[in-house]
Amino acid sequence: MYSFLIIIIGLLVIVKKQNKGEEVLYVCAYIVGSEVFLRMTNGNPNHEFAKYSIMFFFVLGYIYSGITKVALPFILFLILLIPGIIVATESLDLFVDFRKRIAFNLSGSICLAIASLYTFGRKVDIEQVGSVLLVLALPIIPAAVYTQLFTPNIKEVLTSTASNSDLSGGFGPNQVATLFGLGMFIFFSRILLHSRTKIIFIINLVVTFYLGYRGLLTFSRGGMITGFVMILIFIFFVYKYSKSKIIINYFVGVFIILSLIIWSYTSVITDGLIDKRYAGKNAAGVEKQDKFSGRGKLVDEEITWFLDNPFFGIGVGKGTDIRTEKYGFLYASHDEITRLLAEHGIFGILALMILFFTPIFYYMGNKEHIYMLCFLVFWFLTINHAAMRTASPAFVYALSLLNVRFVTDEKTSLHRE
Repeated sequence: MYSFLIIIIGLLVIVKKQNKGEEVLYVCAYIVGSEVFLRMTNGNPNHEFAKYSIMFFFVLGYIYSGITKVALPFILFLILLIPGIIVATESLDLFVDFRKRIAFNLSGSICLAIASLYTFGRKVDIEQVGSVLLVLALPIIPAAVYTQLFTPNIKEVLTSTASNSDLSGGFGPNQVATLFGLGMFIFFSRILLHSRTKIIFIINLVVTFYLGYRGLLTFSRGGMITGFVMILIFIFFVYKYSKSKIIINYFVGVFIILSLIIWSYTSVITDGLIDKRYAGKNAAGVEKQDKFSGRGKLVDEEITWFLDNPFFGIGVGKGTDIRTEKYGFLYASHDEITRLLAEHGIFGILALMILFFTPIFYYMGNKEHIYMLCFLVFWFLTINHAAMRTASPAFVYALSLLNVRFVTDEKTSLHRE
């Protein structure tokens, strides 16, 4: 019911307002923020519900608002994916559902391209970006509450330093931590830019550290490290543009102190296992040979496949076939970068170059987009540990391409003395 209502209400809002206020961005942001909550509660009519939904809404956005001519790099990106699909028609097992395998492996990349075609060069102000991020972050809060309500006794289920689905609402810790880390960053950014009163400041502060705490308890490191790196980058840019360095110093000091308190509390209730987890050790305190939970082996395999098939690659989805035959169960890639190289060959390299350099070159003439590098880092780090499992890296990447202007009044604390 919840998932269908999101689509119906979102469609009504966009059609009624004809996307004059960039309603497409708000609806898609809400879908992205709701994705993990819907998955952990079995509320999705389809596993890729979020990706297909936001693709639909962005296409609707094309109808009302069009796309810019400068978005041509992402049309080229889509074209570069075609050779890998052609190779897959020859290389995939006859018993494999070809359509589903292609959709599973390329839905994230296609979603990113469709979203980017809409956002590239689209003019918004910094206040609108903050509002879109808030809409994305709000559904993450009930997901965090859900993990707490349905978490068993921590000491009963915590027996190792591995990522823990019991502490992640019964769902994949990697995806949960990814959204919690993103939510933590968003509410931290609101502490600096959108805390107009003490009450709002306290709310933003509490939610930031609540999401951080629940994210730590998943024992999945990638999403939390990504969120923390985004916060550091954001502090740098806000400090650079702020007129009042003293206030920023105060906020940063509060953040550091509370971060140490949250970490210490988490360490106590997990009997020090969280410290060992982030140090790459097992429960006995012995350093693990593979600190990346077996993903290093997957990366090595994909690099080998690329070197053996450097021009066209092995074909979309073929890596999953090879691993299923080798290990006896379906084992998909966790790294979108090496997957693109292995399955698309040199065309994958060109596709990655487009994705990486386009927002950087565009930023040269769009330096008021203080979120840009944070968004790009989120996309890059997330696809390195969670591939394109969720719609969040595609959507957040697309936000890095917006043409952002600072507001001229004092709507945000960035402009206050």
